Amino acid sequence: MSATVAEFSKIERSAEGKTEVTAVSGSPVRESRDEGVGSIVRASIRLRCGELRLPAVERYCAPLSEEASASGASREEYLLACLTKEVETRSENRMKAALRRARFPVTKTLESFDFARLPELPRKKVLELANGEFAKRKENVVCLGQAGTGKSHIALALGLELISKGMTVRFVTAVNLAQELLAAKDEHRLPKALKSYEKFDLVIVDELGYIGLGPGGPMLFQFFSERYERGSVLVTTNLEFSRWTEVFQDVSLTAALLDRLTHHSYVLLFNGESYRFTESNKRA
Repeated sequence: MSATVAEFSKIERSAEGKTEVTAVSGSPVRESRDEGVGSIVRASIRLRCGELRLPAVERYCAPLSEEASASGASREEYLLACLTKEVETRSENRMKAALRRARFPVTKTLESFDFARLPELPRKKVLELANGEFAKRKENVVCLGQAGTGKSHIALALGLELISKGMTVRFVTAVNLAQELLAAKDEHRLPKALKSYEKFDLVIVDELGYIGLGPGGPMLFQFFSERYERGSVLVTTNLEFSRWTEVFQDVSLTAALLDRLTHHSYVLLFNGESYRFTESNKRA
């Protein structure tokens, strides 16, 4: 055997008398074999990740391996990076799913709210509510003030804070909720419709008082009664409590509703000019 050929491989006789080629480091034969082994390993990783339901590890293990090799990271650091990516991805997916279930019309944050416009609004209390403890205690929040003062903004921002802490939230306008429950009653499925809201830690009922509820008023009263001390409600309204009879059109029903809603509740007053009106005057 020539020295040149010996540099790349060694010829051996197997037990069966067949000739086998054992590649040495750096040979084309060894590289080809390594590629084959690598393909099998990658396929096995995909299989195992599927069995263990680790989609992020499957997706990112290769690029993270390259990063680890380039940075000289240890095997433990590489494993930690893979697991961290899985946790982060799951957290992001849970947040996206929770936001879809919440049905927010827009995304609002506390950071983007201009508290300076409403000096009477207790910023400290709003930020305290953002920790979500009130929802754990089944307490309620009422945001009361003129149109355009930021009630819905704060409601959506608090909802977002609760979702980020792993809690479940649902947004619905008062009129849509009343119509939904009224339709459910007509179709003999009102108990099921009411029960569908039990899975939410907080239900945001927006714009109560802007439009009369008509026959839907008793349905909304029943909704609040079902939620009483069982789940939290955040209501935004432009009407003082003394004027809620204009919406529900029944003095006794309104009194009973306010008794339940304001018990264990926080009332946030939004006194100030309409933000939208102020902005339009600036543009004029």
